[in-house]
Amino acid sequence: MATKIRLQRHGRKRYAFYPIVVADSRAPRDGRFIERIGSYNPNTNPATISLDFDRALYWVETGAIPTDTVRSILSKEGVMLMKHLRGGVKKGAFTAEEADRRFNAWKAEHNKAVDAVKAKDAAKAAEEAKARFEAEAEKNRLKGESVAKKKAEKLAAEEAAAKAALEAETAEAAAEPAAE
Repeated sequence: MATKIRLQRHGRKRYAFYPIVVADSRAPRDGRFIERIGSYNPNTNPATISLDFDRALYWVETGAIPTDTVRSILSKEGVMLMKHLRGGVKKGAFTAEEADRRFNAWKAEHNKAVDAVKAKDAAKAAEEAKARFEAEAEKNRLKGESVAKKKAEKLAAEEAAAKAALEAETAEAAAEPAAE
């Protein structure tokens, strides 16, 4: 029986997530499977991958053939590297301790690179938020200036009207005694 490690499609339209399963190659894509070894959610940024490392390594070593997408997921998680290193131990090229040291060094470097990308994305998002805030502050300042200008014009117009009314009253008051 040929086994494959592949993705099953779940979720709704345009929002799929994928369980990673080991299945008979003749079984339907979303049908019967032997074991579920993880999940892959491409809807998050970065994509969320949860994987049972030991079971994935077991199935890869026993001859299960991963699909292209699953192969890249397994490579990113280090399963394919560990399979390669264990093959070197079986051939006697190096010891198991050396294989573990190489894998841990790769994992540390990989995690550092992933953290750097996440930090870069976070810094970019913070910079964009700061730029949006500054643009909004500038917009509010300009709007405040235009409102203050309109209020000043309205107050000047009211003062001019009050002054004209006062002059009219004084002129009227001066005209009344002269008429008597």
